[in-house]
Amino acid sequence: MPDPLPPTPNRPTWLPNALVWARLVLAGVFVWLVSAKPLESPTALLAATAIFVLAAITDWLDGKLARAWNCVSRFGRIMDSFADKILVLGAFVCLAGPAFTAHAVGPEVSSTSTLQVSGVYPWMVVLILGRELLITSLRGLVEGEGGDFSAIWAGKWKMIAQSIAIPLILLVLAFAHWEPGTSGRWVIDITAWTTLIITVASAIPYIQRAMAFQPATGPTEPPSP
Repeated sequence: MPDPLPPTPNRPTWLPNALVWARLVLAGVFVWLVSAKPLESPTALLAATAIFVLAAITDWLDGKLARAWNCVSRFGRIMDSFADKILVLGAFVCLAGPAFTAHAVGPEVSSTSTLQVSGVYPWMVVLILGRELLITSLRGLVEGEGGDFSAIWAGKWKMIAQSIAIPLILLVLAFAHWEPGTSGRWVIDITAWTTLIITVASAIPYIQRAMAFQPATGPTEPPSP
């Protein structure tokens, strides 16, 4: 892999941070779309899917440009992680909300039953949010002691799984039947559960790193004579 290029006036080194801010704006638009009765409008679901995918692309692009142009900053790292969490956690909160609740229909359900059509339930969001808060707290603790707690393969796989699951669920809701017993229902439920398992399991390597971390100790002062 070639070494990063040094920053020069000819390169717009402000662009990575601008992409982060753009992702925050896109996250706001996405949340608005999936909060305004999206099940009544397949167009809204498709628009939300497109915006989420675009935001995910900016996540990949801003990091790539920042490393290539050697303009990675502490502010950029913090805001990049913050924008990611707003986008993904905001999506899961909305998917578990009342906008994605509908009356269940079918021979095996009663007429008064309700269904979380997204397959994402509030308790799932609690687990996902708890994972993020735990890893963020561990990162602050380790890096505050001078250790390295940068992202590893588990976190990257978690982000990939979430970035696939959210638009996939929205697309199934837009184009397929999601009632109990349908193939669309199976796809949604399997996707939601698989993503939850990957998300929770991805915390294990980070916890192990934090438990194995030993803070560096400075030289001790010799005792006074």
